[in-house]
Amino acid sequence: MKQLLSFVIPCYHSELTLKEVVADIFKTVEEDGRYDCEVGLVNDNPPDDTWRLIQTLCREDARVKGACMAHNFGQHAALMAGFGLVQGQVVICLDDDGQTPPTEAFKLIDGLSDEVDVVYADYPESKFSNLFRRLGSDINDAMARWLLKKPKGLYLSSYIAAKRYVIDEVVSYRGPYPYVDGLMLRSAGKIINLPVEHRERTVGQSGYSMRKLLGLWLNGFTAFSIKPLRLATAMGGIFAAGGFLFALFVIVRKLMFGSAIDAGWSSIVCLLLIIGGMLMAMLGLVGEYIGRIYVSMNAAPQYIIREKMNFTGPEETQLPAAAFWGTGAFALALPIQFLLER
Repeated sequence: MKQLLSFVIPCYHSELTLKEVVADIFKTVEEDGRYDCEVGLVNDNPPDDTWRLIQTLCREDARVKGACMAHNFGQHAALMAGFGLVQGQVVICLDDDGQTPPTEAFKLIDGLSDEVDVVYADYPESKFSNLFRRLGSDINDAMARWLLKKPKGLYLSSYIAAKRYVIDEVVSYRGPYPYVDGLMLRSAGKIINLPVEHRERTVGQSGYSMRKLLGLWLNGFTAFSIKPLRLATAMGGIFAAGGFLFALFVIVRKLMFGSAIDAGWSSIVCLLLIIGGMLMAMLGLVGEYIGRIYVSMNAAPQYIIREKMNFTGPEETQLPAAAFWGTGAFALALPIQFLLER
């Protein structure tokens, strides 16, 4: 019996490209001949006819399976929904716009081995990313190396092949703010890159705005690390030490030379603005963590599936976010909830 490959595609504004992507998947798998496959299409509720196209594809071929979100939850939530619905021994994530060509999938699949659990596509010759996307990728890479202990030189892309056990571990995450790359790094043993072709986008533009990218980075910052809080502590210590040394300098100068530092409103105001701004930024960061604890306690879902086609199995439409709370964390968060609801 052939192994089953599961292709998971988050869909947003893809009514003009999705049919060709699905056709390329089936053609590639059939030409290889070693596997059966299913294609999980997760519609992230865009304002176009993507879901209608998915319904048509599902009716034409039972191997195509569709899920429609209740509203727009984002790419990573859509991936989590797809992971929870597909059944393949190997799961491949790719984009809906054709820039990550299905014809390259077996480069990633064949890269999996007894030692390698996840393969990310690398695009060494890509010329089709604009300055904004390249900047976003660089920021994401720096964040992942610092917060998530990503190995240096590992490129994180949206084209991924992963073993079933990794996907099962990723799906076990119940927080309301999923960050798939962070979950992959946390769950997998060995992760590698393999070079693949990256095509030029022929239709439309990227669905990632600056607001969505900032939200994704914030998920990575707060969901998998307390290093930002440690940074706030370190910066507070630096400012406190600087203030102490400056006060010591004023005292020594007064005692030894009988003079004082000239007073100046501009310097005082600048100093207050700098310190006040730092304090507000750090308080906002702490507030973000507390707010996410509150949201998690209230069982905010990662996603809600409004409708499914061709999927078999349980009919649950959402993953509760509070399932992962232990007794200790719940007891700690109760007074936080009380204060926030006052």
